Amino acid sequence: MHPAYSIIVFTTASGAGYGLLFAMALVALVGPVPAAPGFAVAGFTVAFVLVSAGLLASTAHLGQPQRAWRAFSQWRSSWLSREGVAAVASYAVAAAFAYAWFMGGPLAPFALASAAMCVVTVFCTAMIYASLKPIRAWCNGWVAPVYLALGLMTGTLWLSALALVAGVAAPGLGWLSLAAIATAWLLKLGYWRLVDADGGETAEAATGLGGLGRVSLLDAPHTSDNYLMKEMGYRLARKHAAKLRRLVVWAGFAAPFVLVLAALVPGAGAAAAYAMVLAALLASAGVLVERWLFFAEARHSVMLYYGARTV
Repeated sequence: MHPAYSIIVFTTASGAGYGLLFAMALVALVGPVPAAPGFAVAGFTVAFVLVSAGLLASTAHLGQPQRAWRAFSQWRSSWLSREGVAAVASYAVAAAFAYAWFMGGPLAPFALASAAMCVVTVFCTAMIYASLKPIRAWCNGWVAPVYLALGLMTGTLWLSALALVAGVAAPGLGWLSLAAIATAWLLKLGYWRLVDADGGETAEAATGLGGLGRVSLLDAPHTSDNYLMKEMGYRLARKHAAKLRRLVVWAGFAAPFVLVLAALVPGAGAAAAYAMVLAALLASAGVLVERWLFFAEARHSVMLYYGARTV
């Protein structure tokens, strides 16, 4: 599939924003909340900015952005519509959570509701792709857990960085970041192992003519690539994919893991904040590359009707 940069930014930014809100909810539930007002202001501000930026970026992929509101009416059958409804609902719940935090009201109910809406929204985003049966690289049980884990990883890293910059000692957030990095790392490796082991769908299976023998294209339907071939049959050389995967592993997972460990060393002082900020930046960059690969390595089964042997 041709990677759409607006969707890459959307899924990366909104995932980090919802992950940050989820981590804020955990902080509120575990308690007591940090007394430093700058921590809460920075946390909620960055979360809302990331979520808003991601959702606005998603509209750039629409042919008619002014008609985006119509997507909300199809929530009974469309994961895209459900994601939109959940995103709007999560705004209201998160705003109530922030109000209770600053006003000193009961935090637990709002924190639980906000955390639940963050999970639901990111899950709906993941299911937009996981529900597409013609794309075998997406239609599997690994996609949603990976989306949730990557959102939690980037969100907790940014909240940990904000806490250290605000002068809040929150080692629990650091350990949560380590657990989130390890979980996302393992899940992503599992996803790659699955798609690499999948032999793919064949033209015989797609046409239902396998019983008659090998199916081959008699004549190309076009003299040059059309829209479907460019969008659904985007080609990425295997050697380039391998290099980018290594970049994701080292920049997105390994380096942030080491940096968080360094930040947790007693007596790290101001260096801990720098290490955590760098870890958050590297992880976010790694997720951007990972998300680009997620699209670039996937191929639509329609390419079987244009001469591809497998997809």
